[in-house]
Amino acid sequence: MMDKRQILRYIGDYSQLFGIKEYTLVGGKANGAKAFDVRNGAGLEFTAIADRCLDIGRLTYKGINCSYMGKTGIVSSAYYNGNDPSFFKNFYGGLLTTCGMRNVGNSSTDNGEFHAMHGQISNSPAEEVSAYTVWEKDNPVMYITGQIREARFFGENLRMNRMIECRYGENKFYIHDCIENLGFRDEPLMMLYHFNIGYPLLDEDAVIISPHKAVVPRDPEAQKGVQAWHLMQPPTPAYAEQVFYHDLKTDEYGRTFMAIYNPRLEFGLVIRFYKKELFNLTQWKQMGEGEYVLGIEPCNCYVGGRLDPRNKDILYILKPGKIKYCTLEIEILDGLHDIQVLKQQIEEDFTYED
Repeated sequence: MMDKRQILRYIGDYSQLFGIKEYTLVGGKANGAKAFDVRNGAGLEFTAIADRCLDIGRLTYKGINCSYMGKTGIVSSAYYNGNDPSFFKNFYGGLLTTCGMRNVGNSSTDNGEFHAMHGQISNSPAEEVSAYTVWEKDNPVMYITGQIREARFFGENLRMNRMIECRYGENKFYIHDCIENLGFRDEPLMMLYHFNIGYPLLDEDAVIISPHKAVVPRDPEAQKGVQAWHLMQPPTPAYAEQVFYHDLKTDEYGRTFMAIYNPRLEFGLVIRFYKKELFNLTQWKQMGEGEYVLGIEPCNCYVGGRLDPRNKDILYILKPGKIKYCTLEIEILDGLHDIQVLKQQIEEDFTYED
């Protein structure tokens, strides 16, 4: 790759090759939402929406869509009122909907306090948002940063610092989250990264690849499809969602992943994370007509809500003044060679079990 001075010989402005475009959405329920489009010069393009927790909206690679975009379209956080119907009316999907910080999954009332479905964070606007490009060892790196708070008088004081990192010429980007308890009491912390894969990457030809150790269906409906959890179907009338919990093997560094690959397109996407940060992976398989989406969801909990018995003994407590880190890598699989390398890595590197 050429260094900075060599690149500048060919261009007048970096935006010719890569960059971040900042703008405000206009019209409908998206009106007023601040967004950032990122292009990395290698065909990877995505949108980060500051009004929605700096979550990722659309993701494409060389013009191929990877993300699911729901029927609501992008909805500003101003329309969220904290109840369960409001979550569904605001759920546009996108590549990433962050869930938490104090509840994941079903709504529940705990010690007299109501916790809405999937918590509040995905409907919280980011503060102190900044987007910039720096050169690191002659390689341009694009960053978007911001803070998201969940706080109230006589209550919690949690703050998440999010950094999105994307390097010029690479077919991947990173999400770095730093969650701090700024308050003076213990806080249960539930985090789930709701990655939503959509057509045409997702269709009946697509398959899941992962270094799985065990797959557990959430309920009787999922039990019906447990033998085919890794296979997709065409859009199916009246499809009932199936949810599976995955216990994954790791490499020597404690990293693991789940990937979706479409052999017809010779194209796929892999989500990597550290198991010590997010011990569980929830798979949401929704093959319905018009609601055709695969959820790959690294998390530190289960999706039944705070009062789910499965969360009883594993509920993560963030002590006052303490910090929890979560790092995720989203990479494109471009061609048969990439998928062959990934399968070989499963056999050779992902041999570590808890």
